[in-house]
Amino acid sequence: MSGSICLRCLARPAVSTLEQSSLRISAQATAAFSTSAPLEANPVKKKGAVVVKPGRGANASFSKQGKIRKGQAGGRTGKPPGEGERKAIRKRVVLSNTNAVEVQGLDNLSATNIHDAAIEGHVMGLSNEVIDALRATEAFKPTQGWSLFRRPATLVRKETAEVARLMKDVESKKTSVRRVIYGERGSGKSVLALQAKAMALLKGWIIVHIPEAKELILGHTSYAPSNEPGIYNQPHFAAAMLGQIAKANHSVLSKLRLSKQHDLSIPVQSNISLDRFAMMGAQDPDIASEIYNALWSELTAPSQSGEGLKRPPVIFTIDSIAHVMRDSAYMNPDVEPIHAHDLAIVNHFFKLLSGKETLSNGGIVLATDSGSNRPGVPGFDHAVALNAALAQKKDAPQWDPWVKVDQRTIDILNGVDVWQIKGLSREEARSIMEYYAKSGMLRQTVNDNLVGEKWTLSGGGIIGELEKGTVKTRI
Repeated sequence: MSGSICLRCLARPAVSTLEQSSLRISAQATAAFSTSAPLEANPVKKKGAVVVKPGRGANASFSKQGKIRKGQAGGRTGKPPGEGERKAIRKRVVLSNTNAVEVQGLDNLSATNIHDAAIEGHVMGLSNEVIDALRATEAFKPTQGWSLFRRPATLVRKETAEVARLMKDVESKKTSVRRVIYGERGSGKSVLALQAKAMALLKGWIIVHIPEAKELILGHTSYAPSNEPGIYNQPHFAAAMLGQIAKANHSVLSKLRLSKQHDLSIPVQSNISLDRFAMMGAQDPDIASEIYNALWSELTAPSQSGEGLKRPPVIFTIDSIAHVMRDSAYMNPDVEPIHAHDLAIVNHFFKLLSGKETLSNGGIVLATDSGSNRPGVPGFDHAVALNAALAQKKDAPQWDPWVKVDQRTIDILNGVDVWQIKGLSREEARSIMEYYAKSGMLRQTVNDNLVGEKWTLSGGGIIGELEKGTVKTRI
């Protein structure tokens, strides 16, 4: 009896089928959250498995993406661009295309044919001397199509003939012409100013040009207070301008000499030529501003009898004028932005444009607006629209009272002529297209149908759009 009882006590207790299944479920549920050593260990690699190394095989390109080599920022290879190299490439101007055909019978603009009515509506070339002078003042722009043709040439449009007539009046009456040129993007405003400077060079005038007004207000050049209260000099920019003036007008300035005694910080020879005088300021920014002012007093002095004392007319142009109709990036001692009109060179230009300073020997002051890369300046737009309405004897536009106005901008343009440049006529469009065809850049036959089609598609003869639709479509 006792033996049987002991055997029953040591035997495994009987478990029902339902209880066995519940135990298996609970074991499986707890196994998923187990942190035992076998589950944390790395899986054992199977023998014979092929491991593809990164950078080899079909997925090489994907494995290299985002990989940075040690010691190289961003994986960049090669030499980084030098100081000013990218700006030089951006501003690089090419004036010749050796693959273009030389246009036979292309005459150059000259002092004898400027006022000839027969050249109106024709394409005229530019001589090497004129090209060198215009290049010195950076009158050519990279966005213009000079690099498509064998050598620089330009269309004498009706506006060009108007500028030639104005120059004739200036020489005969010793008057000054003050104008702001505006119009659609690509309508030829900058090229018209270039044509004016080219004709001025041929007539023996002095040319002064600011190629990009934006460069004056960006705050990337030196500045300092001047002797005039509230006006700030830009010594390095003034030195660069003096260098451009001396180089572009060397043939004229080398024949002129000083006629006044100037209170300068350095001794200057009394009969020095104006060419050498300008180069003194170009080589030393510390004295550039005072030499710039002295040079202008010499250029605007009345002509006198004697060798080197006869003063020619002057043409002063600036491009993208809207940029200097607002505050600049410079700061005054009170940490407030300096208005562009308080910068010495800008202030001097606007004195000439507004008529506060006169050109004693006559001249032309031109300011061209830009259709691209242009800031919004409501005061300038309103002043231009107002002057245009007054010239055409139309109702003056109403000012929006909810828009902040810069009264200085409106006052500076009070009484200044505005000139809207529109598209070419059909005859002028045909002339320029024939020049494209003779250069080998337009492979189609120039007839009435083609001229009408391209003239319409270019927005009524906008020369920039006409050039895009004819010679730039294949590039």
